Amino acid sequence: MPGDQGKVDISFAGRFAASAIAACFAEVCTIPLDTAKVRLQLQKNVVGDAAPKYRGLLGTAATIAREEGAAALWKGIVPGLHRQCIYGGLRIGLYEPVKSFYVGQDHVGDVPLSKKIAAGFTTGAIAIAIANPTDLVKVRLQAEGKLAPGAPRRYAGAMDAYAKIARQEGVAALWTGLGPNVARNAIINAAELASYDQVKQTILKLPGFKDDVVTHLFSGLGAGFFAVCVGSPVDVGPLAFYKGFLPNFARLGSWNVIMFLTLEQVQKYFVRKPAS
Repeated sequence: MPGDQGKVDISFAGRFAASAIAACFAEVCTIPLDTAKVRLQLQKNVVGDAAPKYRGLLGTAATIAREEGAAALWKGIVPGLHRQCIYGGLRIGLYEPVKSFYVGQDHVGDVPLSKKIAAGFTTGAIAIAIANPTDLVKVRLQAEGKLAPGAPRRYAGAMDAYAKIARQEGVAALWTGLGPNVARNAIINAAELASYDQVKQTILKLPGFKDDVVTHLFSGLGAGFFAVCVGSPVDVGPLAFYKGFLPNFARLGSWNVIMFLTLEQVQKYFVRKPAS
């Protein structure tokens, strides 16, 4: 996994499973913030003096819970878990093998940061190219707000959404927005994984630090910070970057801390024991 420097012997299947489990757990814990972010992004420009319905990340979450019930904050959790099983499992599970491929089998010493970034960019692009349908369905379910009495929902659930999109819009529609999605996720994945790897490597060289929860916590915060620094301009544009920094860090920072802390623990169960 990121930061293990190849010292841990884990099969690709083990890396994939541990990554998927950790990513899914982080998704369950933080999807309310993601749902609020989607509603804010989709909120139409206010006309005249009318006040916007949603204000701020926490304010939006509170409004959704008050008007639609707390469970509405977990709208999109099913495709969200589908996404993390595929996207999270692949982007994180492939990181070490791809990084090793880029540096070569004979490499000795610390891996250059440029190779870490390249590995993160590559695995992020591959993973989201496969997982794009789950991203599309997740956003569509999250975007559906409170309906008028008697109005039918657009989709009955995640599986219904996959089927209806394929049937009504064509299978290719499930990959709508693939180009921008690949670019965005490749960049953010490179920022997350390479920064976690680099920060952990740097911390472990400091006196008094070892490969434990404290190191994982600081490394996860570093990954979230750099992901926001790189990802916010992609999401909202450079001029609006600082305005949305704190809410974005609350979302991405918490996601990365939970995911990496979980991953570091779960992967221990997939370490292959040397043959006796």
